[in-house]
Amino acid sequence: MAKNVTVVGAGSWGTALAQVLCDNQNNVKLYDLNQEIVDDINQNHRNSRFFADVQLPVGLAATTNLTEALKDAQIILLSVPTKVIRDVLKTINEQLDHAVMIINASKGIEPGTHKRVSEIVAEEIDQTYLEAFVALSGPSHAEEVIERALTTVTCAATVADKANEIQKMFNNEYFRVYRVDDLIGVEIGGSIKNVIALAAGIIAGLGYGDNPKAALITRGLVEIKRLGAAVGAKEETFSGLSGLGDLIVTCTSVHSRNWQAGYKIGSGSNLQEAIDSMTMVVEGVRTCQATYEMAQALQIEMPIVETVYEVIFNKLDPRVAIAQLMTREMKPEFY
Repeated sequence: MAKNVTVVGAGSWGTALAQVLCDNQNNVKLYDLNQEIVDDINQNHRNSRFFADVQLPVGLAATTNLTEALKDAQIILLSVPTKVIRDVLKTINEQLDHAVMIINASKGIEPGTHKRVSEIVAEEIDQTYLEAFVALSGPSHAEEVIERALTTVTCAATVADKANEIQKMFNNEYFRVYRVDDLIGVEIGGSIKNVIALAAGIIAGLGYGDNPKAALITRGLVEIKRLGAAVGAKEETFSGLSGLGDLIVTCTSVHSRNWQAGYKIGSGSNLQEAIDSMTMVVEGVRTCQATYEMAQALQIEMPIVETVYEVIFNKLDPRVAIAQLMTREMKPEFY
């Protein structure tokens, strides 16, 4: 049965997911504050800022009016940077007058509070209006999804049968959705992999090859598992699509904005120069800060995360940072 879905955020990922939902015969509205993007979608059926050559479904409508966007919505799909998600949710909560399910497609952890998006939603949305929260995550670059390239992701929900519902709503011949019962693990894996992707970009920018890339992904996954275990995630989740799967694609693809930012830093740019050169938000930067804070507070050993933090926030020379990582105290691989 078709659903009324409001996608909040007409960036690359929000637009790509909106198209998936339209392809599956749902009624979809895109909400964004950028009038130029909204007009382009409504008048030309394009989002030229992100996908110059892609014709969007004729039935996909966009608006800058949140009241209009939320009217009759059964599901709200969040696709905005996590740095603004709390403020966006406050505004949505003021406008809601009926219960909805909220799906989050963004990946990040809030510095300072160390909250995952599900926890921020629980704090900012009146529980009377929240049917359930669902996290959608996995190896899925918007640049490929918009071309209807084969993609596989996973979802986890606060209410088990809602994950089944979302699975059916998104699944089609090019976009396959699994479900897991570990919301914490899905959110942690999808967030911290962006920090490891920054590191992958840095070593590529320095000119290193496949050997360190493979080692980085492997040891990065170990660090993600350590933090995940400390906050209640299931270890098996990190071997799945929202863990290893997302980590691989983010650390190896030039589509990855976090990899791109890391590459620029490894090539000699400072953090601000790298961020300013990007058209999309680099989630790994804020998540690196949050993850570093969590590791310190929980006394978890995360040397890769700590090193990325020192490089991007304290301007440690990347070559010195790598030398320090490689000459750390020798240890068994598994302990």
